[in-house]
Amino acid sequence: MNSIKEGNIVKGQITGIVPYGIFVSLEDDYTGLVHISEVSDKFVKNLNKMFNIGDIINVKILELDEGKSHAKLSIKKINYKVERSLSRIPESGTGFGMLRNNLGRWTKSKYSEILTNK
Repeated sequence: MNSIKEGNIVKGQITGIVPYGIFVSLEDDYTGLVHISEVSDKFVKNLNKMFNIGDIINVKILELDEGKSHAKLSIKKINYKVERSLSRIPESGTGFGMLRNNLGRWTKSKYSEILTNK
């Protein structure tokens, strides 16, 4: 039974996080967007602190564009319950931010190790 109908609450997987919202993959090849204004009644500054790509969340379907297989979604006022995806590869950081933040420390540590082994 197809659960992709306006007003239904369905599970989806987060496929992207941008400053203005969360992209979610749904069943039957539908995709959707939870606009930042549909995340909470409170001010949300940074979606990356609340969600991760791969998280499974419950979303409410507000509108459907069946021709484009696109949905406008909301998690405001529902129990969206984040479930972490089951990834076999442990993630250690996001993008180049981890490299940028740790390169100096790693380089200094390795340089000290080289000097003490001479």
